[in-house]
Amino acid sequence: MNNKFNFLFVTLFGIGKISKIPGSIASLVTTIFLFFLFYFLNIRPDMVLIGLILIFFISLYSVKQFIKDKVNKDPKEIVIDEFIGQSIPICLYEVAHEGTKDIGNVLTFYFIIFVLFRIFDITKPYPVSYYDKNFKNSFGVIMDDVCAGLYVVAVMVLYMVIIS
Repeated sequence: MNNKFNFLFVTLFGIGKISKIPGSIASLVTTIFLFFLFYFLNIRPDMVLIGLILIFFISLYSVKQFIKDKVNKDPKEIVIDEFIGQSIPICLYEVAHEGTKDIGNVLTFYFIIFVLFRIFDITKPYPVSYYDKNFKNSFGVIMDDVCAGLYVVAVMVLYMVIIS
């Protein structure tokens, strides 16, 4: 893969090079991007999930190439993992709530999903911390954010069970 394209991919088109909170900014941009896909372009959530799975596998290779000569195997400029982790709960929310929705409720849930993901990604509860500490490779870089995203899904499912 071309080094310039690879750099743009793993840094989410340069977002990872922002000096302050690049992970949070990447997560916010991801949230806004997905809202645009679902509510302006009317892309089906299952299609986005298929794309997300492809991005996950491409990321394993791209991050591996990006970090191969680096001492730090999880540099802050890699934010494609935030894109993947933030996308999981949003896509699953959309799959579970397909159909006409109140935009106010959607924005509220997107905001909650964004905040929860950032909390889990920053605090790294187990097994997020396990992948972060024990896999100093592309798998570890990506999987800690996947786990953080799955934690958000678990919290949202629990919330929906409680309110129903």
